This record gives sequence, C-alpha cells and structure tokens, in this order.
Amino acid sequence: MNRPDALLAASDSGNHQALTGTLFVLVVLLTVGITFWASRNTKTAADYYAGGRSFSGFQNGFAIGGDYMSAASFLGISGAIALSGYDGFLYSIGFLVAWLVALLLIAELLRNSGRFTMADQLAYRMRQTPVRTAAATSTIVVSIFYLLAQMVGAGALVALLLGVDSAAAKNLTIAGVGVLMIVYVVFGGMKGTTWVQIVKAVLLMFGTILISALVLAKFDFNLSDLLGTAAENSGQGSAFLEPGLKYGVSLTSKIDFVSLGIALVLGTAGLPHILVRFYTVPTAKQARVSVLWAIGIIGTFYLLTLILGFGAAALVTGDAKERVVESGGNLASPLLAEAVGGGSGTTGGAILLALISAVAFATILAVVAGLTLTSASSVAHDLYASVIKKGDVTGEQEVKVARIAAFVIGGVAIALAIPGQSLNVAFLVALAFAVAASANLPALLYNLFWKRFNTRGATWSIYGGLVSAVGLVIFSPVVSGSETALLTDVDFAWFPLQNPGIVSIPFGFLMGWLGTVTSKETESEARFAELQVRSLTGAGAEK
Repeated sequence: MNRPDALLAASDSGNHQALTGTLFVLVVLLTVGITFWASRNTKTAADYYAGGRSFSGFQNGFAIGGDYMSAASFLGISGAIALSGYDGFLYSIGFLVAWLVALLLIAELLRNSGRFTMADQLAYRMRQTPVRTAAATSTIVVSIFYLLAQMVGAGALVALLLGVDSAAAKNLTIAGVGVLMIVYVVFGGMKGTTWVQIVKAVLLMFGTILISALVLAKFDFNLSDLLGTAAENSGQGSAFLEPGLKYGVSLTSKIDFVSLGIALVLGTAGLPHILVRFYTVPTAKQARVSVLWAIGIIGTFYLLTLILGFGAAALVTGDAKERVVESGGNLASPLLAEAVGGGSGTTGGAILLALISAVAFATILAVVAGLTLTSASSVAHDLYASVIKKGDVTGEQEVKVARIAAFVIGGVAIALAIPGQSLNVAFLVALAFAVAASANLPALLYNLFWKRFNTRGATWSIYGGLVSAVGLVIFSPVVSGSETALLTDVDFAWFPLQNPGIVSIPFGFLMGWLGTVTSKETESEARFAELQVRSLTGAGAEK
C-alpha cells in the first residue's frame, strides 16, 4: 500500500471509529437521562423497590423482556450457536422453555403473595430472621454470578467498539459499566431501571430483526441455504447441524448437557431480578397482561437467535472469525452486523457494527441495573430492615441502605469480572441459573404448595442448594484444570461437570424435605391457608 492509500485508510478508520464512539455515547446519555428523570419521582420505598406499582401490563411486559434478554442471550447464545451449531441453539431452547416454566409455576402466585422481594413471600409464614437472611444471601450470590456475565460481555463489546485490545482498556471498561450501574440504581431505583429496560427492549428487538432480515436477504430468504453455508464454513460439515458436536463427545459431556438443560429450564423460576418485576404492576390482571406481552417479545427474540448464530457461522470469516473464537463467541453478533453491512472498513459495516454494539451495551446496562437493584433491595429490605432493625425502620432509611449496598455490590462485581473475561457469557449465566434453581426454586415451590413446609425446611433448602451449587462450581473445570478455566495454572477440580444443576437442584429439594420432616415446628401450617388465598387472589399483597 502506498502512502496516500495508507493515509486514506487511516482516515476512513478514524471516521468509522468516531461514528461508533458517537452512537455508544448517545446510548449512555439516553439511559442516564432516563435515570435522572425517573429519580425526580422516586420518593418512597415503594417507588424505589417496585416503581410505585405504577406500570401497565404493556410497559411491564417490555421491561420483563428487557430484563430477561440479557447479554447472555444477545451475545452469548448467538456466539454459542456460531461455534457449536445445533448444541449452541440448545441455550435458546432452554431459556425460552424456562420462561414458560416460571410463568406456570411461580410468577403470578409470587406477585400476589409478596411485596418487594422474594423473601417477603418466603417469610410470610416462617420465622423472619433465618428465612430472610437465607433468601437475601441467595439473592446476592445469584445476582453476582449473573452480573459477572454482563460485565464480561461489556468488556469484550466496548473493546471491539472502541478498537482497543489491551487488558487495561477492557478492565477500565468493566469498571465503567460498574460505575454506570451504580448510578442507575442509586438515583433511578425501580422506576429508572424499568424505563431503561423498556427502551433497551425496543432497541434490542429492532436491532435483532434488522440484522436477521439482512442475513436472510443474503440467502434470498432461504433458511436451508443459510444453514448449509454455515455448516460448510464451520469446518465441521453436517455435524454442525446435528446434536453432539459439543455435548456428545463423551459420557461426561452428555451428562453435562442434561445438567445444563435442567438448570436452564428451572433456573428462571428462581431468578430474583426476574421475579420482582411482577411487583411493579398494580393488579394481578396487569401481571397477566405483562406476561402475554413478554411471551411474544421473548419468543420472537429467541427464535431469531437461530438466524444470528448460524448467520455468524456462515458470513463471518477470516480475521473476524478468529476474533469470535478468541472472545468465546461473545463478538459473533456485532461482527455479523459488520459483515452484512458490507464488511470491515466500509461505512455500512461501521454503522451496523456501531448500532448493534450500542444496542448490546444498552442490554448490558439495563440488566446490570436490574440485578444490582434486586440485590441491594434485598440487603436493605430483608437484612437491614427485617433482620437487624426488626421492622423498626422508615422507608427513607431502607432506601439509603439500599443505595449504599449498590456501591458495595457493584465493587464486588467489578473485582470478580476482571479475571473472568475469557468465559462465554451464556455459560456464565447458565451457572447463575443453576444456583437459582438449586437455592431458590425448591423453597418457593415448597412454600406455595406444601402445607407442612416450615422454617428449617426453608433455610436448609436455600443453604443446601446454594452451598452445593457454588461448591461444585469451585471444584469443577470452570475454575481450574482446563484451558478455559478462571485459574489456568492450578488444578483442584474433582467434579467433572461444568454445570452443577443435575446434582445441586435435587439436593436443594432433598434438603428442603429433610429439614421440614425433622422439625416439629407447626406455626407455618396455620398460615398456609391464608398464603394460598393471597397467592390466588392478591388480597393484601401490598401489606
């Protein structure tokens, strides 16, 4: 390349970089503006925790979609499909089916019988201190796991967006996301977070539909041609479109797949940041309306991840393909957008890359805000107000403690996300699902449907599921003993599976049963009928 050509290329690159940076900043300014606008209407604890229960079913449906369709979905699942084909699509199926399980088993019953946090429902007929302590602990741990996924996605995404590859730049990005999420939670509360999630859901659906349409247009809207090209370019041939490429290599990988499936399908029903979204609507009817809207949005999105993933396998080639592999698949969607826009170095490619990266960043910001708010609310409402102060606390004091907790939780998330940047974000979220399904779901189901269930059963169920899930992850190939582990220079892994759900979820249910039958407590039985009435009718739900 002669000197004028080199200068022209550098100029084009600078222009494209300016474009992507401008769109990125606009998204950040939009979300921050929404947060400060909402902060003017956040005055009471009900405003901070549940948005004043002022959102319609339509609005809450979009907010639920915004909360549920995380960076794991947009970045991680499309990347998993691009790298593993059919086996990667199992993440989409798992997340979609999981949402239906949450609706059928938990959502409306929890909304009717709780107030601000998951622990409100659990502690209604139990002794407050032990149950709220256990539920708050579980909420914080699950939220931290989920936050890790979002922060890792943010690091990879902004490094691509701003054209930086150094570890220091990615670390600063993660810290920056942490600071932004603290701002959202401290100032906006649930109202600000909900509006950010609504805007994010609209942007995400627009971006996903646009890129999916452009991908299909490349193949004259022939899905068969798309899949065939993806299989050919993957280097795996027809095996890319068949089960077993990732989870059929050995007996251990097959069991790992079953474990993953169980965790995904059952995990959503135990995710605190999803469940508390139903507290933001005024009536059970609006909760059902929000469910219908959420089903349509979420169902459409997860079907489109099929096109994004296989589209990336078919169209992302050369150096861009290597970058997808190096990122654990997390850059598949942004680089696909660049490819369908005309490729690297083109104005169209730069515009679509900037658009999709900005949308993905808005996705991350919305989800981390929801997660941080949920865990901070649990610290303030469950631990501080109910356990430490025994209910002798004002709403203003609770909100103040929640804001302080947001700073602490944000700092912990930043510190843990920095060393975990090589992990696929969908995989990290699957771990969060396993912990949620092991620790929270058994206690919630037992409390709603088993009259004899009592305080010991609730605490044993939560702590048993939590300790077993986290403990097995620590001693699994996720943390040590593999090339992609968090700690590559040591090996203390003795649990062979990457996802602990197949062991920890049944163990959580077992401990809940065992704790209940070995306790002579009968106080909880007396309030079971009242809890059933509340869960079915919503009578007294806000008290």
